[in-house]
Amino acid sequence: MDLQEKDCQTGRGPPHHQFHNDYQSDPHASPLTRTLRSQQLIANKPMLRIAVYLMSGVILTMEVEHTATTQDIIAIIQSEKELGLGRISSPLGQPVFALWLCSQQLEVQLGPTHKPLELGARWPRLLAKYGSDEIRDEEQPVLYYRRNIFLARSDEEQVKEAKTLELLYAEARHNVLEGRYPCEGQARYASLGALQARIELGPYNSQIHTLAYFRRHKGRFLPHHFTSPTLLLGLGLGLGLVGGKGAPEVRLLDQYKRIPPHTGTNAHPRKLIRKYLEFCWGLPCYGATFFHGQIERPVRGLASWITHRDLKVLVAINALGVYIVDDAQCSLLLGLKYSELSWEMAKPSDERNPDCLPCLFLQFPVRENGAHVFKILQVFSRQAVMMDTLISGFVEESRKCNTRCDMAGVSRSSDITITTNANCFTNKLSKFTLATFDDQGRCIGQMGSWSFQ
Repeated sequence: MDLQEKDCQTGRGPPHHQFHNDYQSDPHASPLTRTLRSQQLIANKPMLRIAVYLMSGVILTMEVEHTATTQDIIAIIQSEKELGLGRISSPLGQPVFALWLCSQQLEVQLGPTHKPLELGARWPRLLAKYGSDEIRDEEQPVLYYRRNIFLARSDEEQVKEAKTLELLYAEARHNVLEGRYPCEGQARYASLGALQARIELGPYNSQIHTLAYFRRHKGRFLPHHFTSPTLLLGLGLGLGLVGGKGAPEVRLLDQYKRIPPHTGTNAHPRKLIRKYLEFCWGLPCYGATFFHGQIERPVRGLASWITHRDLKVLVAINALGVYIVDDAQCSLLLGLKYSELSWEMAKPSDERNPDCLPCLFLQFPVRENGAHVFKILQVFSRQAVMMDTLISGFVEESRKCNTRCDMAGVSRSSDITITTNANCFTNKLSKFTLATFDDQGRCIGQMGSWSFQ
């Protein structure tokens, strides 16, 4: 049976900003899960209708067998002429996109032979094992067609196909607005928001694109931490609430006005889309897989002991390194390239205690008071084993790449600087509870719950 010949339809949903079921009319079931439930009523029907979501808001529905594999479903997506995605691979043969199974607590890229419908039926068990929070009955998985985590950034830069770039842009825009791709400073967010506005609204029109317009639609073009009155006041940006000179929407409008009207058109903004992606390619977390974790906050003063709680963070892992992100504040707390990182995964000391979580230890060198020392950070997460596996894979691939470069007599590229955008970031070590060791392996400093015999 040729799955590519089956009925396939496309539609468009509203723009989405979270991975839980934004497109669903029924809030208690995703399309994938509704299909699985209906199978019990129509067990004699060999084909099932499922939905695949693109980050651009397009919804692709198709009929597949219950045992359809990831590569079967991707073949159908690529055969849909209206999407114009085709069989696009990087110069080294790595696919640009992959199929993902996602819910609010867990995101998994599927391999070619995985069977998404069967995995969807087992999702509650996967959440029980890897979920970051208490399991909720309504949390069901959704199938997404998203960027392949193993696509090298240098290979992505060679992509020329317009439809492929549009889909990569849509995913990058989503991650910027959700605080997953932190930038350092308001000006960079304003630049990205202005590019987005130019792509989606066309050239600046003084009659339409007023300050009042961008104040109303601020959440469409700027990350959520710029649209929260509480955060703005807390940051001393109260003027932002009334359109003061330093307000985010003022900066956004000013940058938008500066984009020349001849730089692309509303129908074909290819140069602008590429410019947006080029900026994002320079961000440390670009192309990362995100895992949920928590870190121990530093204890400062008596009050902090009373209200002391772990800080929930995202652990972003890509081919270049490991990053700790506070997505609520759109802030990159720590960035470590593999060349400076040692890590180890530890199982919980009491596996019967649900509050005792697995842990990922991250060790990295710093200069402190003129001395070369090592810091160790603990990241607590039920997804620690997944992080460990992915880091190991990237490190091994980096070693193989270095070996090939040495044999070929060419310079290595695995440790290249992430670009000027990334250079603006500084590690915020004051946000962490760390242990400190000297170069002989002796513990010379510890904070919080750290304890060594």
